This record gives sequence, C-alpha cells and structure tokens, in this order.
Amino acid sequence: MPSKQVVVVDFSDFDHRKTVITHAVMQAAENEGVFYVKNHGISQGLIDSMFARSADFFKLDDVTKKRYSFDKPRNAGWEKMAQIRPSTGTPDMKESISLGFHTADRCPSEADCAGFADAAAAFMTACQNMSMKLMSCFAIGLGFPEDFFSQHHDVAKTDSQQTMRCLHYHDTSQQKIPANYWRAGAHTDFDTLTLLFQRPGEKGLEICPGRKAVTEFAIGDEWSPADPVEGAVTVNIGDMLMQWSDDRLKSTFHRVRMPRPGEYQGPRYSIGFFNQANKSSVIQGPKKKYAPISGLDFILAAMQRNYNALEALKQEQVAA
Repeated sequence: MPSKQVVVVDFSDFDHRKTVITHAVMQAAENEGVFYVKNHGISQGLIDSMFARSADFFKLDDVTKKRYSFDKPRNAGWEKMAQIRPSTGTPDMKESISLGFHTADRCPSEADCAGFADAAAAFMTACQNMSMKLMSCFAIGLGFPEDFFSQHHDVAKTDSQQTMRCLHYHDTSQQKIPANYWRAGAHTDFDTLTLLFQRPGEKGLEICPGRKAVTEFAIGDEWSPADPVEGAVTVNIGDMLMQWSDDRLKSTFHRVRMPRPGEYQGPRYSIGFFNQANKSSVIQGPKKKYAPISGLDFILAAMQRNYNALEALKQEQVAA
C-alpha cells in the first residue's frame, strides 16, 4: 500500500480526463512534490524486461563493466560507489549505469549483455512518451503553451539531456555497514521531473517534501516512506521544475535507507528516468522570479553547488 502522504494519480483515459488529471498532478506537485501514477501506459512486460537486463549487466565482473565507464560530461556510463552526497559525506552504496538518447557507446554491447540495448531503447522511448504527457499537464497548470515542456525536452536534438539510470544497491545480508552510510544519501534531483520504477518488496525510499524541509538537506526533518506500489510509477519534482514554476512546485528531498533488521536484505534494483531540459533551452518561470539560465548551465551550477558543499564538509571534518 502507498504511504498515506503520497497520492496516486490515475492516468487512464488520459486524453478525455486531461483536465481532471492536470488538476490532480498540480495539486500533488504543489503540496508534496511527489506522487504515484497508475495506468501510465508503460507495459509491465517492458518494465520487467528492463529490470532483467539491468540485473544481467550488474552481474558482470567489474573489468567488463569498466568498458562502459562513466563519462561525466555526457552523464553516461557505469560507476560504482562514486557518488558522494553533501548530506552524508560518504559514498552511496550502489552502482549504476546511465544512458542518454545519444550515448550509444556507453550502452552494453550485445556480446556483453544480450538484449540490453533493445530493452533500453524501447523502455526509454516509453518513458519519454509518459513524461511528455505529464509535462503537458504541468505546462497547462503553469500557464505555458501545452507543448512548452516537450519542446524543451526534445530527444531528437543532439543536446538532449534526458537520462535513464539503472541502479543496483548491493546485498547487505553479510555486511556490517556503519551507521553513516546510506544506499543513497538525502538529495533533490537536478532535473525537471523524475520517473522512478521500483520493485515490490524492495523498500527503503523515503521522502521529505520540499515544503516540509527546514534544513539544507532535510537533516533532522520528518521523513515518510515511499514504498513500491504494484503497477505504479513514482514521480518526483526536480530542481529545474521548481525554478521553472517560480517555486510554486517543490523539488522533493529523498533518500534510500539501509534495510532494517527483519526486512529484506538482498539486492535492491530501481530505474530512474530523469527529464532534464535540453542544454540550449532557457529556463525561466512565468513570473520571472529568477534570471534566465540555460539547461546546461543549470546542471553545471547544481554540480558546482554540490562540490562546494562537499569541500565545506571536508573542511569541517578536518577542523573537528
């Protein structure tokens, strides 16, 4: 069952119910910044296939996976325990492979991981289609033309920043992990909005909606579970949409905690589809609360803030 704080929006009969759906997603985005979507149009078979190919890839040895090492400028490729959050100062206990629509060289070959490329292409296209439906609702709700966000998240353009990320959180059953380590430390996403696919039984995702966060990384604030819901996709608002809406819609703090005693301790898999504006797109809300900024510069500025926060944390640790 979903957490009582997370609403479920039904996308069935989307074209005929669009006014009702738009109201529902806008209300959820304004009040919490995270919601579930059911009847979203992405087949369970396609989702299961992507999870299966993702698991196949992560079973490969690290030498093979390094053939697809992370290319930071393109946000594509494989990385392992490489992401350090300013909220924790420790590396996330996970590995991931990220792919865009124009990063074929970072995609596992047929020889290394049969079926991965085909599954990824079909899955990413389905996620793009669902995302554009969602974003048409936000465009209407914010007073933009209906196709506004689809023009700024155009995968046909080579400066697209749309990204799928397959994630593998390692088995913890035979490990004693220090209390200051997380599967994913508290953070918000840099993007416009994120589609998150979780598998039933693999809990751990927690949310602290932006409106309720009173510290920079929601440290010490109230967190709620956002457990997997059968047949539903978890959607959360990112920093880009918060700025594009002049702070009307709130980016959501979230994290993935370690399993508790008595809970499933095995590996956890999830897949995120991160909607990020094209590099050349200009981000500015209808009320022009913030100065215009390009999609590329927005991401670079967010990365720089993270870097600065990490450096400040290191200095604090040295001083202590």
